[in-house]
Amino acid sequence: MRFANKRLTLLTTAAVVLFIAAVAAGSFVGYRFWNDRQAEQARAASVDAARRTVASMFTYNFKTVDTELPKAADNLTPSFKGDYLKLINQAIAPGAKEKELNVQATVQAAGVVSADRSHSTVLLYLNQVTTSKDSPQGTVTPSRVRVTLDKDDGHWLVGNVTPI
Repeated sequence: MRFANKRLTLLTTAAVVLFIAAVAAGSFVGYRFWNDRQAEQARAASVDAARRTVASMFTYNFKTVDTELPKAADNLTPSFKGDYLKLINQAIAPGAKEKELNVQATVQAAGVVSADRSHSTVLLYLNQVTTSKDSPQGTVTPSRVRVTLDKDDGHWLVGNVTPI
């Protein structure tokens, strides 16, 4: 009878250990799956935010530049927002009005350089079509920019735009 009790105890212990190992493995796999899904959703959402925000940052009409461009600042991180607004007020708006510039920026392609659930770096290929009183036929200027984004309260905000 002692042998049967020891065998039962050993089998019970083995079953408990296997159960705990299965729960741990399942939890690990579940967490990895959830984390990968979150990262993939972050990649898609950050690219959309980068496309939309950067296009609005570089698109303006000289007649409405003072109201158009500051709207884009709502999608910038606080540290970048101040620099952007200063650039608009000191350089872009006065230059646009003086030369009667109209600029239409479109994102031709976008790709994620790196991303996790709260930070992303995106590469954008832009075309800017600029018309002015001196060049009414317009000129196309292609460019590439690296955009860093941070997720804040569920929204992707642009933290930096660097030409490359």
